Amino acid sequence: MTEHPTSHEGRQPLAARQQERTRPRQQDATAAAAAAAIPSPAAAPGPGTGAAALADAQAATRREGDRLRFVGAATRRIARGIDLDEIVLGLCRASVPTFSDAILVYLRDPLPVGDERPVSPFVLRLRRSDRLRHTDEDAEAAPETERLRPLLTDPTADLMPAAELCEVRAGGALAEVLRGVRPVFGDSAAARAALPELLGAGRPVPTGHRAILAPLRGRRRVIGAAVFVRSTERPAFEASDLLVAAQLATHTALGIDKAVLYGREAYIADELQRTMLPDSLPQPTGVRLASRYLPAAETARVGGDWYDAIPLPGSRVALVVGDVMGHSTSAAIMGQLRTTAQTLAQLDLPPQEVLHHLDEQAQRLGSDRMATCLYAVYDPVAHRITIANAGHPPPVLLHLGGRAEVLRVPPGAPIGVGGVDFEAVELDAPAGATLLLYTDGLVESRLRDVWTGIEQLRERLAATAQLTGDDHSPPLEALCDDVLDMLGPGDRDDDIALLAARFDGIAPSDVAYWYLEPEDAAPGRARRLARRALSRWGLEELSDEVELLVSEVVTNAVRYAERPVTLRLLRTDILRCEVGDDSPQLPRQRRARETDEGGRGLFLVNRLARRWGATRLSTGKVVWFEMATRSQ
Repeated sequence: MTEHPTSHEGRQPLAARQQERTRPRQQDATAAAAAAAIPSPAAAPGPGTGAAALADAQAATRREGDRLRFVGAATRRIARGIDLDEIVLGLCRASVPTFSDAILVYLRDPLPVGDERPVSPFVLRLRRSDRLRHTDEDAEAAPETERLRPLLTDPTADLMPAAELCEVRAGGALAEVLRGVRPVFGDSAAARAALPELLGAGRPVPTGHRAILAPLRGRRRVIGAAVFVRSTERPAFEASDLLVAAQLATHTALGIDKAVLYGREAYIADELQRTMLPDSLPQPTGVRLASRYLPAAETARVGGDWYDAIPLPGSRVALVVGDVMGHSTSAAIMGQLRTTAQTLAQLDLPPQEVLHHLDEQAQRLGSDRMATCLYAVYDPVAHRITIANAGHPPPVLLHLGGRAEVLRVPPGAPIGVGGVDFEAVELDAPAGATLLLYTDGLVESRLRDVWTGIEQLRERLAATAQLTGDDHSPPLEALCDDVLDMLGPGDRDDDIALLAARFDGIAPSDVAYWYLEPEDAAPGRARRLARRALSRWGLEELSDEVELLVSEVVTNAVRYAERPVTLRLLRTDILRCEVGDDSPQLPRQRRARETDEGGRGLFLVNRLARRWGATRLSTGKVVWFEMATRSQ
């Protein structure tokens, strides 16, 4: 009796396996074919006595041990896969050539997820096929590249060609085999009708015990099928091989089930994170904005980073960047904090007050809800920026001449700690400078600490600015891309949120500002002042419309104000008018009746202005409107 010891991965040393991979795959198949053909107990000789019987018992025990070790090594290889493709590939690589010469893996299309009801009809799609290509004796003597050339030039050539799609008919032979769950030989009564249905009409079906059809059943339902095939050059499958096929199919199906469920959850988490970020950035006066969001690596799945740009009264803009600590519900907490920050910004609170209220909100969400946040307000008229920090990495300011500066901002404690005061600093924001706000994923990783990363970021910005010269700032979008290019292969442990602001500012010559006493003569005086400013700027074509709208808005402000009313005109690529008073009541557009003497002012503003709005302040409100210039 000739014994065929089983070959498997677990018994070979690492050096031996590496050396074996350098040999042609055909030589591996020859050894593996003999190794996988383990004679069944029925084929063994009858009970004997003496040394022969003892040798037979030892050989049977050794073969069974080899089979168990092979199954253990194969299932470990399958379990190493994280996503769907890796698990299917693990099954193929573990099976060919050790267990079979070819394998076909079919999966449902589409794959159901969790408790999701499968769609009908029941369709199987060929997900992957793997096979061992056999050549003749002359080809065995050829170089390795020549022996593998037929496989490389014809990757669709298979030991057993198969159709790509198969619709499983209800009550058909294939449906019955899949419902039975247990693997069956290809020449069994059930498989003889099921295999042609699976492989397609006119496809060759192996004879004898040379094919095994194994259903892939997940936790709740059949999700596919695997077909193991052996060529005529090696022994056929045995009854014990059905148990091996069942083990491989079970571990693969459960792995696929978990991978699909994990993939859906990861997709939902990513979509939740992205939908909570701004769809687009505003275009406030005097500043240009650009942003980037880069999720963590697939295995990290952190989330919780956000950025925002919020227009404020007086042509100012609030710049926000934050990072929620923790990995479980960080995206949901981020959404709540971002919404709270937007609401607080509309109240026009100082940056330190915004962080204080965010800290209170985080404590209301839970004792372990903490986040870092940096809140800055840029005023393009004053060319100043006010910044408050809550445990976040400091921003970097890139000056027009190419000098990159890490701003000295009091670090503060993360929001959610409670009982901590936040401090704001006011700094110059010269025209042409670029402020970069970011989360710690950009500068910190397993390979470097945060301060090393900040210094590398500063050097990267300075080097990029030198390429454009001292008189020109680097393009904002290209600058963001260049900053992300500094990331190394180990720097994707966390999400990255990046917000860049280029300060253009508004020149004093493009600003006109007045105080008006709350009296009946105020609207007439406002019209005259607006006409003079437009004449000085060369915008006489807008005089009629602007005078009319200024008169209506100032009239409404004077009606309720007790203190002087402010009137400001700003000229940039548009003309913006702002009227402020001490009344907190916001105006509402309404349809006036034919007998009403007033109530049509905001209707005119809405029809003639490009945009308009009203914002409540801590000291009252501001009503503003914008007019397009002739250049637009």
